[in-house]
Amino acid sequence: MSGFFDTKIEFLKGVGPQRAALINKELNIFTFGELLQHYPFRYEDRTKFFKIRELYSDMESVQIVAKIRKLELIGMGNKKRLVAHVADETGEMEMTWFKGIAWVQKNIAPGAAYVFLGKPAQFGRKWSIAHPEMEPLTSANEKRNNFQPVYSTTEKLKARFLDSKGISKIMDQLVQVCFPHIQETISADILQQYQLIGKKEAIRQIHFPTEPNLLQRARKRLKFEEFFYLQLRLLMLKLTRTEKFRGQILNNTELLTEFYTNHIPFELTNAQKRVIRESYGDMKSGKQMNRLIQGDVGSGKTMVAFICALIAISSGAQACLMAPTEILATQHYAGLKEFADMMRLKIALLTGSTKKSARKIIHDELLSGELKILIGTHALLEDVVQFQNLALAIVDEQHRFGVAQRAKLWAKNEAFIPHVLVMTATPIPRTLAMTLYGDLDVSVIDEMPAGRKPIQTVHRYDKDRLKVFGFINEEIKKGRQVYIVYPLIEESEKMDLKNVMDGFESISRAFPNYPISIVNGSMKADAKEYEMQRFVKEETKIMVATTVIEVGVNVPNASVMIIENAERFGLSQLHQLRGRVGRGAEQSYCILMSKYELSKDSRVRLETMVRTNDGFEIADVDLRLRGPGDLMGTQQSGITDLLIADLSKDAPILTLARDAAQQLLANDPELLQPENAPILRQIKQQKNTAVNWSRIS
Repeated sequence: MSGFFDTKIEFLKGVGPQRAALINKELNIFTFGELLQHYPFRYEDRTKFFKIRELYSDMESVQIVAKIRKLELIGMGNKKRLVAHVADETGEMEMTWFKGIAWVQKNIAPGAAYVFLGKPAQFGRKWSIAHPEMEPLTSANEKRNNFQPVYSTTEKLKARFLDSKGISKIMDQLVQVCFPHIQETISADILQQYQLIGKKEAIRQIHFPTEPNLLQRARKRLKFEEFFYLQLRLLMLKLTRTEKFRGQILNNTELLTEFYTNHIPFELTNAQKRVIRESYGDMKSGKQMNRLIQGDVGSGKTMVAFICALIAISSGAQACLMAPTEILATQHYAGLKEFADMMRLKIALLTGSTKKSARKIIHDELLSGELKILIGTHALLEDVVQFQNLALAIVDEQHRFGVAQRAKLWAKNEAFIPHVLVMTATPIPRTLAMTLYGDLDVSVIDEMPAGRKPIQTVHRYDKDRLKVFGFINEEIKKGRQVYIVYPLIEESEKMDLKNVMDGFESISRAFPNYPISIVNGSMKADAKEYEMQRFVKEETKIMVATTVIEVGVNVPNASVMIIENAERFGLSQLHQLRGRVGRGAEQSYCILMSKYELSKDSRVRLETMVRTNDGFEIADVDLRLRGPGDLMGTQQSGITDLLIADLSKDAPILTLARDAAQQLLANDPELLQPENAPILRQIKQQKNTAVNWSRIS
């Protein structure tokens, strides 16, 4: 929709320049097209009327026919309010106005019957509605048969009579004016296959539904369209990338065979084997691999990455692994060096702490090709770091890196863009993965290595603290170690420090005989590293920390994770923290401590953690609670620009839309067939706001 739909809203009857300026500012709506897509967020059933005695708490909005018994002005100045005492044959209630009192007094007649609409509230035994919508009772509104749209608005708009009813009047004008100009945006084949109503009818019904079934069909149609074009753009990007970017052919598996035969320390899970097969298929295809590996904490992603690196090295190339923190990079290096040494492969670590003399050696050995695997932080991105032939770039915890940073990695090989393997330990709900990474190939490691005991998770209140301390004592006596984590309080670093220091002091008093480490965000990197290493070497038995350990140390001997004020953490963060234990053969425990009074969402989060260890189930609950924008952070807010569809609720429609887009591109990749003309036109008209996720990997 463009051209006519780019008309400024001030030219719509009933708006004008002043109201338009306010709508621009308050709703960020400027054109006919944008206003037409300001969809109602719910509908009021105006076919139903309630009697006063039928009212109960938690009702969203009710419609009542009542006569005005008397009007009363109460209070003075700012506290002045107008109260209408109204009654029907079943009882009495009050209608109250705090603003616009003069207008109401002028337009209301004692003794007359009115239709009142609003949210009822109960005070003692009396019911009341504040600022109800009202209109005189007529035979027309008594028998009306419609669903009234409810639009989001603001206090400033309401003050200019642009409440939901005011916006509805403007929308009535708009739909009439726009109706002849609305064009179909989906092919007749797809409309028929997925039983979708036409665009014109969908727009009319979404704003002014004539019956529930048509409203439902309008919503399905508009949600489908949003998802369809989002998926189509992503799949077209993927098509372009696979055709445009050649990948180095990596098909030699000699080192892999040697590793499998002589060195692999444990049997791979079927899920790991499947992901390795998928990755190998990409690497030998001659097209550039862009694959996301999703796996829960401890599912063995790093082993999969190492095996892919072996294929690259066998084929005469080099591999690198980039991690977001020095601690994590060092951990990867320590874990993989053991395997690289077995295979007589040269591996090195490059971080901000690497000494100048060591850097010089790394740079020379990279260029000569002697150094086969380089592990590091964003230090890998420096221009001076040049490879002889980088063929595989592995990125761990990708959402912690900026887009521009990652793009530098791809420029490390002029002949071929390196194959890209992205690992994330944050399970992403399928709907979100299909949207965020719609043009990446997604592999899921959904199986844990054999012999891992599920972590036992319990929720305890502050009153249970002495029992919890007793349990910690028993575990330490068995030779285990314990994490105690405090939340970050975003408003104040001083409060964070006080929180964790108070915790440290109380733990020190409770366990005077045990050495304790402390790590918090305000410590310098080397001090943090020193404290971490003391814990890793088992010199300390308890680590008191803020969430800096969320991504970090691997201590198989740590078997207890205590999370203080657990209600302050998000679900994915709780799950990540829990994944710090359970890395050894012993039974591990996660204890969620909280105060007794919890919000509904907090209770759901803690109950979910106790119920399941499945990261994907946890991610689904998190998506329902928080929505996609909060889940993925602001840098990926493009995915939340959906106007009517909802990733957390509309998964079935998203799946249909993606299937339709895949089928369409399989049959007509250039969209040149006559029946697909509406789709091609819509793609050309859409603003160029699609983010190229393939370049973000």
